[in-house]
Amino acid sequence: MTNFQEKDWWKRAVIYQIYPKSFQDSNGDGIGDLPGIVRRLDYLAELGVDALWLSPVFASPQVDNGYDISDYEAIDPMFGNMEDMRTLIREAKARGIGIILDLVLNHTSDQHRWFLEARRSKDNPCHDYYIWRDGEPGQLPNKMRATFGGPAWTYVPELGQYYFHQFAPQQPDLNWANPAVRQELYAMIRRWMAEGVAGFRLDVIDQIGKDPDLEVTANGPRLLEFLRELNRETFGGANLVTVGEAWGANIPRARVYSAPDGSIFSMVFQFEQMVLDQGASKWEPKPMALPALKASIARWQQGLHGQGWNSLFWNNHDLPRIVSRWGDDGAYRVESAKALAVTLHGLQGTPYIYQGEELGLTNTAFRYDDLRDVESRNAYEELRGKGLSDEEAMAAINRVARDNARTPMPWDGSENAGFTAGTPWMMLNPAYPRINAAAAVADPDSVFATYKRLIALRKQYPIFTEGDFTLLSPDDEQVFAYIRRRGDEAMLVAVNWSGKPAAFETPAGFAAARPLLETQAPAEAGRLRPWEARILYAAGQ
Repeated sequence: MTNFQEKDWWKRAVIYQIYPKSFQDSNGDGIGDLPGIVRRLDYLAELGVDALWLSPVFASPQVDNGYDISDYEAIDPMFGNMEDMRTLIREAKARGIGIILDLVLNHTSDQHRWFLEARRSKDNPCHDYYIWRDGEPGQLPNKMRATFGGPAWTYVPELGQYYFHQFAPQQPDLNWANPAVRQELYAMIRRWMAEGVAGFRLDVIDQIGKDPDLEVTANGPRLLEFLRELNRETFGGANLVTVGEAWGANIPRARVYSAPDGSIFSMVFQFEQMVLDQGASKWEPKPMALPALKASIARWQQGLHGQGWNSLFWNNHDLPRIVSRWGDDGAYRVESAKALAVTLHGLQGTPYIYQGEELGLTNTAFRYDDLRDVESRNAYEELRGKGLSDEEAMAAINRVARDNARTPMPWDGSENAGFTAGTPWMMLNPAYPRINAAAAVADPDSVFATYKRLIALRKQYPIFTEGDFTLLSPDDEQVFAYIRRRGDEAMLVAVNWSGKPAAFETPAGFAAARPLLETQAPAEAGRLRPWEARILYAAGQ
């Protein structure tokens, strides 16, 4: 069981992300909830994960599926109540599993009491909790665009002012330059710490230092000041895991954010690797070149070794399913899902598993009416406005839409995949009769079994956590191979990222190495079969 009092326990941990709305429904309303998560804790304990990151479960109008919070200290009734949360924290802890809350500190819902007060008058004490600029209708303060489309400014006629929002108009940005805002947020975090949570994931946290007048959002002039104060006033020294989502992070910034002195966060989410297959926008794909991916991962592995900490992920609630994106979700679904898992979990850092990833769950073919995500719907309208046909627009969306990650978890092959006794809030992945948790747990050669083995290896061998990183054959377009070293120990990870056999000679020093994991045993000398992955371990070198 995980010892949450042990220093830096999160370096040896594997974290599982849950999208609560789509994980397990307990009351038949078609929406996942906290008691549903409690029902599935034994499954998560069997997998071996150490902590559960919950996408937001706070009170919300659900314009952006909970990332528009109207009350930071109330559980949304669709998920349960505070007693349900306390039960989840207690029952998870009894199984050695911590609960990580997803906090959105950059913005609130426009239904939060602070914003309702803010728009009453310019003299209201809460008015300065948000970012306002005087203006006339149709004369925007500047040309900044919102991430979800449209202007980043919305006009309030009764005030004669615009408010700033980086996302939907219903998500006004908080004014972190106001000390009162910061103290409100810090007090809220301390109250959640008192409830016994294991940590926090901080949504788009690198945007709190913004300066809209300079058209600067990420990495603004006061960002580090605010982040260090946040740490001092809340979780600093508490041995919690904290991860900041930082789309604008590079290696020098990540070293600061995740410095070993613990002055800001445990680690950050950076997305350098996850945009390698994007063109001018996420909706315009380009081929992902394996050498480019290897070079990027190598830079981060070597750049943060001893100077920071990597978060390791292929999937989350904002990304399409990795086996459909970079694997082969047809003939080699199982093999490629395992290969992708081995590649990631052999690296230094804290691995994240997104619900269904351990099953090799695939993308879904949506029709427009099936879409639930505001980003996807807005993108469809923009793509159609650019002249794309319905078929072309939906093809772009189906490839990378966040909706792919949000289909309900397939627990078994029964009606509604064991997710709900009612009508699911969102369509199920139609592959659930063959891709589901019950089938995977029962199959000793499943994707689930490979993830379970990888998690166990991380706990057994410190080289996973502490070893350095050397990339092999950086220009090879088929094989992703690297060596980890710790003292006189060495570990080789070799993965064929293609559906064709690949030549691969085991490096010197590993001829007599012991296999820790082979996805297609027994191994063949001199080559890797399609999507084959191996981990070899040698000591005394």
